[in-house]
Amino acid sequence: MSEKREGNLFYDKESGRYDIRFGMESYYGGLHCGECFEVKINDVWVPVRIEMDEDWYLVGLPLKRLDGLTVRM
Repeated sequence: MSEKREGNLFYDKESGRYDIRFGMESYYGGLHCGECFEVKINDVWVPVRIEMDEDWYLVGLPLKRLDGLTVRM
């Protein structure tokens, strides 16, 4: 099993998608609807799925702001 990578979620205006930044020059490449990963909330890893309606959201988490969240996949 490969090791999970941690990074931070950010919105890429050019692609219109959220992406994960793993390092200074290391990116996931753009998230698509239905992709699953984990978000760190209060030092607990919570499994989520990203979806798009009028805006991007994480299924099961009532968060309005996704930018900057610590994630791993």
